[in-house]
Amino acid sequence: SRASDEMGYSLPKRVSQYVFLVPGDSAQSATFLFSSVEIIRLGNSFYIDWDRKMYYPLNDTPAQARTTTLNEELGQIKYIFSDKTGTLTQNIMIFNKCSIDGKSYGDVYDLEGHRVEVTESTPKVDFSYNPLRDSKFSFYDVNLVESVRRDDPPTHKFFRLLALCHTVMPEEKKEGTLVYQAQSPDEGALVTAARNFGFVFRARTPETITVVEMGETVVYKLLAILDFDNVRKRMSVIVQSPKGELTLYCKGADTIVYNLLHPSCGPLKEKTTEHLEEFAGEGLRTLVVAYKDLDEAYFEGWRRRHHEASTALVEREEKLAQLYEEIEADLMLLGATAIEDKLQDGVPQTIETLGKAQIKIWVLTGDKQETAVNIGYSCNMLSDAMDDIFFIQGHSSEEVREELRKARKKMKPDTFVEDEGSGSDTQIQQPGKSQILPEEQPNGEYGLVISGHSLAYALEGNLQLELVRTACLCKVVICCRVTPLQKAQVVELVKKYKKAVTLAIGDGANDVSMIRAAHIGIGISGQEGMQAVLSSDFAFAQFRYLQRLLLVHGRWSYIRMCKFLAYFFYKNFAFTLVHFWYGFFSGFSAQTVYDEWFITLYNLVYTALPVLGMSLFDQDVDDRWSLQFPQLYTPGQENLYFNKLEFVKCTLYSVYSSLVLFFVPYGAMSNSVRSDGKAVADYQSFALMAQTCLLIVVSVQMGLDTAYWTAVNQLFIWGSLAMYFAITFTMYSDGTYLIFTASFPFIGTARNTLNQPNVWLAIFLCVTLCVLPVVGFRFVKMQLRPTISDKVLSRVRELEKRPPVPLPKRRLQRSISRRSGYAFSHQHGFGALITSGRNMRPKSPFGIMGSFSPNSEKHKD
Repeated sequence: SRASDEMGYSLPKRVSQYVFLVPGDSAQSATFLFSSVEIIRLGNSFYIDWDRKMYYPLNDTPAQARTTTLNEELGQIKYIFSDKTGTLTQNIMIFNKCSIDGKSYGDVYDLEGHRVEVTESTPKVDFSYNPLRDSKFSFYDVNLVESVRRDDPPTHKFFRLLALCHTVMPEEKKEGTLVYQAQSPDEGALVTAARNFGFVFRARTPETITVVEMGETVVYKLLAILDFDNVRKRMSVIVQSPKGELTLYCKGADTIVYNLLHPSCGPLKEKTTEHLEEFAGEGLRTLVVAYKDLDEAYFEGWRRRHHEASTALVEREEKLAQLYEEIEADLMLLGATAIEDKLQDGVPQTIETLGKAQIKIWVLTGDKQETAVNIGYSCNMLSDAMDDIFFIQGHSSEEVREELRKARKKMKPDTFVEDEGSGSDTQIQQPGKSQILPEEQPNGEYGLVISGHSLAYALEGNLQLELVRTACLCKVVICCRVTPLQKAQVVELVKKYKKAVTLAIGDGANDVSMIRAAHIGIGISGQEGMQAVLSSDFAFAQFRYLQRLLLVHGRWSYIRMCKFLAYFFYKNFAFTLVHFWYGFFSGFSAQTVYDEWFITLYNLVYTALPVLGMSLFDQDVDDRWSLQFPQLYTPGQENLYFNKLEFVKCTLYSVYSSLVLFFVPYGAMSNSVRSDGKAVADYQSFALMAQTCLLIVVSVQMGLDTAYWTAVNQLFIWGSLAMYFAITFTMYSDGTYLIFTASFPFIGTARNTLNQPNVWLAIFLCVTLCVLPVVGFRFVKMQLRPTISDKVLSRVRELEKRPPVPLPKRRLQRSISRRSGYAFSHQHGFGALITSGRNMRPKSPFGIMGSFSPNSEKHKD
């Protein structure tokens, strides 16, 4: 697993080195350890697959554990790196508002001119006049429909652009029933909006685009597609109308398109910017649309140069980029679109719960800062209750450094005194020294928002340390306008400087690098395909299931694995150290203190099932309390349940137990006689008594470590003890000795030893002496120095006596200025695929593409 290979956080791998410290048959112990670990991991993975509370019925998607090696790491997460679109939001885009020629559409007003909130009872615009409408589309502002129907030129040009400038593929299996296959939900929403307002994208070939404009079918020649990429942040198409008019239509981010506008668009640009600020304040995703009329002679020359650049063998991309910049200059602004991407159900509650578990959440998104910040408030990540929210927007390395240091100085003023005294900034980066930064506690609760261009400077070598020290002091970090590569770089940065388990969650192809970079990757099967799921370790359909995966399954898996490892070392150390004490009395010969059959069956039969039962079914509290008290998750982050100190404690307790298990039977057997006067102080009787004491003690210890008793646990523990006595009496019987004389020499030892009261009294004494220190230590520790888990468990026991009180719901108020948010989720290269025709069927699914009209007789009611 990535977590175990890169950090050493896999518990079995980290402690496997200790297996060979166990005297005796270490190979058998190691084999039992790793085989048991795989069984435990497999069982806990099945629990995730079978969890009905992580099943999403709307698209029939259960949770899926795609690996079995990372279950316990789910209980140790400190940092979550999340995408926004499709992960926190539904990625189901709805055309909500728009700005056309300086006029804003989409709001609903009452008779007095006051804006009213749109609800389910708000009357919708009637699109029944359009036979090719999408019945699922909803819009509430009738003014936009009236503008379209009165043939307003800017409005018609606006929706004509939406119907032409895209890479959507139409499908019409039945005449008049259109289904759009969009590369991104944003494009699908825009084309669907144009369709309902009377500009229906009907069909396309590599050379043409067919649009039904207000009932009339128009076939445009598709001359070029200027494709989208992460640098351009826009796309354009060049089409020729049936009248021979050449037009370039462009849509993209406002910061990009604004730089390409003609100077005469200044007043309209200011008005559109006001609308963009308003749209972004409501959390809407925006695009700016513009056009340009082209001269035919100029275009022919440009087209020839474009062909030469596209076929060039050297610097092809650079030449094409220059040509795109040339022809996209001096655009005429049309307006802007605003698309709503609603939050998924339960996202605010999930993030709030994870925050209480001391998990820090970093949002890495390609959207603009204003949209991301607004979503941060909606998700309960950011709040006005925070001491401060820092915005890093520097345009140079020095500016970014100064802003980061200023933020860190406010969060932890003494950090600069420490730096000056220790020179830690330089020491940590020296070769051969540890790069792990210590955990620092801020003097309050803070958030950090950093833009994409500032992040590019911060990820440079000389600023990486400053970024990670400042960001890790914050409760929430939001990185805006980041590329897929930058997402992975941010994750790698935290992994490099922090001793913490990281988790990345996303739903699209642009999140794959981030998912693969983190210790644990989670894919959400949403609207953007299965690339993220196929690259992930765990997968489910909704972000809200993350809290159950971590706080329930992850925590349980971590606790179970820690208990298994502690019990494994205890029972094996206690088992083998008895041989060490026996050596002082046997001259350190090859003589074993136990019967050789007991040695063989100890790990394989007598103690195998009880520890597996505990490791598969144990839970300190049920899932309801795990979610209600997220503080229970914090011990796993600090690895408190199994570490070097716990291993030393386990070893010392094993040494003590082995002393009791040897010397109590030795003392009980020395110079003792049976009730009939015959001596029992022989080797075979001592061996039987010692191994019986050992098995009962480790079984009682198993009972003490078990917090959740089930019928399976009872069966395994009592069944293992019963099996031991049954096998012992069978192997030590006269019949077995007569059949296998050389293999079973302990004839009659069981019936002659275990029928003596003093033997059982010695066994009881062993159990008491071994268990009392454990019970006493745990009681005193809970009274004098209770841990967070002890306090929460005590509270849980109180609350279990009465039904839990529901937590009050609170509404967060926010007041912060915002601007427009960029929404575009294309992949580069799709335009070339369309113009090549490789993704199109050889035969059109309908045969009247160029002559169909919604005003034909068959469509008139």
